[in-house]
Amino acid sequence: MKVLLIHNSYRYRGGEEIVYDQEVRLLRSHGVRVVEYRRNNELPDDLSITDRLKLACTTVWSGSTWQEVRDLLNSEHPDIVHVHNTLFRISPSVYWACKAAGVPVVQTLHNFRLLCPGGQFVRSSHVCEECLESGVWHSVRHGCYRNSKSATAVVALMVTAHQWAGTWTDCIDAYISLSQFARSKFLAAGLPAAKIFVKPNFVDPDPGMGEGQEYALFLGRLNPEKGVRSLIAAWKLLQSPIPLLIVGDGPLRDELQERAAGLETVKFCGQVERPQALSILKKARFLVMPSECYENFPCAIAEAYACGVPVLASALGSLGELVLAQHTGLHFRAGDPKDLAQCAAWAWSHPEALGTMGLRARSEFENRYTAEKNYSLLMDIYDRVLADRGHACKNGRQANTPSAMVCAE
Repeated sequence: MKVLLIHNSYRYRGGEEIVYDQEVRLLRSHGVRVVEYRRNNELPDDLSITDRLKLACTTVWSGSTWQEVRDLLNSEHPDIVHVHNTLFRISPSVYWACKAAGVPVVQTLHNFRLLCPGGQFVRSSHVCEECLESGVWHSVRHGCYRNSKSATAVVALMVTAHQWAGTWTDCIDAYISLSQFARSKFLAAGLPAAKIFVKPNFVDPDPGMGEGQEYALFLGRLNPEKGVRSLIAAWKLLQSPIPLLIVGDGPLRDELQERAAGLETVKFCGQVERPQALSILKKARFLVMPSECYENFPCAIAEAYACGVPVLASALGSLGELVLAQHTGLHFRAGDPKDLAQCAAWAWSHPEALGTMGLRARSEFENRYTAEKNYSLLMDIYDRVLADRGHACKNGRQANTPSAMVCAE
């Protein structure tokens, strides 16, 4: 089998890049021939107005991408195309290039961008489903994408234009959702149920079981929606001190360090490379995930399970599904420092119970989140799409570029 993988990297490396790179290695390790088409969102900060308008146009439809992918399809003849991200330099024109060439497409839904320009159903650090209920243009007045009304309008235009053109329903053969919760949101928005498959993230290579129970750990970006303010507030409420390592960086770091002043048990480690992060994780008694937004599938959960580390998570969105209460971790109310403090205090004072949860977490990893399990799930999706498309091709399904999607570059 030959697969063309398409991915637009963000300016700052995050979970999507980790997942994409892992899938490339996974497929190649099993003898699948992989061709990559990648672009990067690195751009100079001093773009002219003309360049910004051009970029906005190509976010909706990139003619150069359409041509480059068509040429790649004609030269490489892949059996299937798997798209991870197109925002913003690749654009959804790739789907129409694949449709015109008669090559089936699988799309991984790493976030909620098709339903919410901000991608996370969050506004002012709280869950917001206004776009799901009333349409994506409601996001523009709030500047939900990059805190910019103009940038949000571009993303909303991209989503709306391709919804109108039928891109999301006619050009994509299968969607990969990372959790049942995320799948339910896309179903509520009208994506066809038969096209949405659930395949979680995975961990590769296997880091192995942890080595100790030395501290509590937060691992992630220091953004408001990650609940880090509530985390610091909870630690201030603890009657008995619990050592806490905060690994990661982000716009709230300085503010959080000020809030944590006087808490000698809290240590900020900054951003570290993934191998070092896994080493730190293996020594944690538990991982804390206090998110106040809809997470899709945080890689840190699967990594914690692989290390045999239970997770204390807010019972919100997919976290309530991925963390099994009293089995692989504990739940607390999102945005409630008191409830988080009580949860952390109980966990710290019951190391034997946490140890048992850690063994169950490791078992959950072995059953669901290994590379081999993931490869089987991915190939099942590919095989089903190819079988369905084989039937469709016999019926002579043809594809043309939508005339509305024309934008000079």
